[in-house]
Amino acid sequence: MRFTRTSKALGIMAIAALALTGCGAGGGSNDGASQAAGDPNKVITAYNGEPQNPLMPANTNETSGGHVVELLFEGLRSYDADGKPVNAVAESIDSPDAQNWTIKVKQGQKFTNGEAITAKTFVDTWNFAANSKNLQNNGFFFESIAGYEDVSAVTTEKSADGKTTTTPAPKAETMSGLTATDDSTLTVKLAQPEADWSLRLGYSAFYPLPSAALKDPKTYGENPVGNGPYKFEKTGSWIHDQSISLVKNPDYSGPRAAKNGGVTFKIYTDPSPAYTDLQADNLDITDVLPSNATKTYVTDFPDRNATKAVASNATLDIPDYNPNFQGEAGKLRRQALSYAINREEITKVVFNGTKMPAKAFAPPVIAGFKDNLKGSEVLKFDAAKAKDLWAQAEKIKPYDGSKPLQIASNTDGGHKEWIDAVANGFKNNLGIQAEIQPFAKFAEVLNLRKSQSLPGLTRSGWQGDYPSLYNFLGPVWATGASSNYEKYSNPEFDKLLKEGLAAKTTDEANAKFNQAQEVLFQDLPGLPLWDYTRPIVWSSHVVKAETGWNGGILYYDITAK
Repeated sequence: MRFTRTSKALGIMAIAALALTGCGAGGGSNDGASQAAGDPNKVITAYNGEPQNPLMPANTNETSGGHVVELLFEGLRSYDADGKPVNAVAESIDSPDAQNWTIKVKQGQKFTNGEAITAKTFVDTWNFAANSKNLQNNGFFFESIAGYEDVSAVTTEKSADGKTTTTPAPKAETMSGLTATDDSTLTVKLAQPEADWSLRLGYSAFYPLPSAALKDPKTYGENPVGNGPYKFEKTGSWIHDQSISLVKNPDYSGPRAAKNGGVTFKIYTDPSPAYTDLQADNLDITDVLPSNATKTYVTDFPDRNATKAVASNATLDIPDYNPNFQGEAGKLRRQALSYAINREEITKVVFNGTKMPAKAFAPPVIAGFKDNLKGSEVLKFDAAKAKDLWAQAEKIKPYDGSKPLQIASNTDGGHKEWIDAVANGFKNNLGIQAEIQPFAKFAEVLNLRKSQSLPGLTRSGWQGDYPSLYNFLGPVWATGASSNYEKYSNPEFDKLLKEGLAAKTTDEANAKFNQAQEVLFQDLPGLPLWDYTRPIVWSSHVVKAETGWNGGILYYDITAK
């Protein structure tokens, strides 16, 4: 997941909300004198997982690939550490009515292969990304542009076993609302007015692509050519399951100029060895800690750590195709599961306060956040209530507990301990057996979810793409959305999202989005678990490091010695 935001009012609101964040012990090392001591040519090494797909921006919607894509490319907009949007490849972005937008592209911009970046580059890239036949995960992000429905059309079929399959069936090759009037002018007509549409334009789905990427995306994605602060060190810099090596792009002139010589992502399947490597100075930085390290990272890395609340959260998703959680009995069981989770205890004992119990489907640092939404009481631990709801469900339809309830999760993100705690809660409070379904790579879990093949539940999470309530709702839960892997669908929820997008003010929009969350609390397609307070630690080779508004490390801003 990535980043995007624009209107002045929205930007100011986001910054105000994000001001709630705070730094940990590492903040003291981020002063100007220390930064001056850094070596601008030093390559830093960073923790990462194996990306799920070839590195195509519009096909990358998980963090392992996103870390790399964000450094290789630059969009029309970029964002500073506080979430403030700034123009990057765009000279200006204007609209008289929030429906018809004119974007001026800076002249002289090029990819690292020398190919010019023009308004037509964005037209071609966006049409490619939105076209259903190209199977880009993030095509949904172009939903607002007039003509999107024609290029994104699919046919849907349901098999005898209840699984839903979709087949690309575009009625047009290009979106009618997208035009390049000259090399530097891009005009965009939306299907309806959306005051905050341009806020999305810093997210990776909107990054420009060279012509070679559109001709052969699979080959290109193994050795991508971009326009960002970094580039591949050489052809073959992605050694699968081992490393991805980037070096500084000397021709980059945007707002994210690299303060180091490059970033080498070392790929791990478990955060514990990475933590050990950091302690031995064999790795420079990580934003994923093993669970036991949440209690010791401050003393393990004195003056080399930082923590702040970020726009990132975790959920436990419940596929609608699981017979145990369908119909009225399924609705009661979903509520029972939620009441059986002691979020307060888990965030204190397992995470040592580095996460906060969820209050909604969006985290508190996002402007417009509201707690005590109707239905949100299911997030409170209540063993008696859980047992009662489960008993009510049993009267309607008995639970099939012939096998333990599995919770699918990658093991490279430090998830086993909290899943064990949740499983124990289900056993003690509901009398059902539950266990982790482990996978070495996050990509494996995503592939299982995409094919609708989960035998049980799945852990999930969302790192904000742009600081908006909508971003934590639309891409995850809207009908047909790119990251709605469990295929949740509710017309009332979709209607409220659309009304929020068309609202004239951010307050009106957020009111609609919060109403939409109340629909989610009725259906519980997923159970909000906790919001992230993201800790990072770094080696003695690093002078300065910090995370951005959504918890992503600002790799380009790392200074090393």
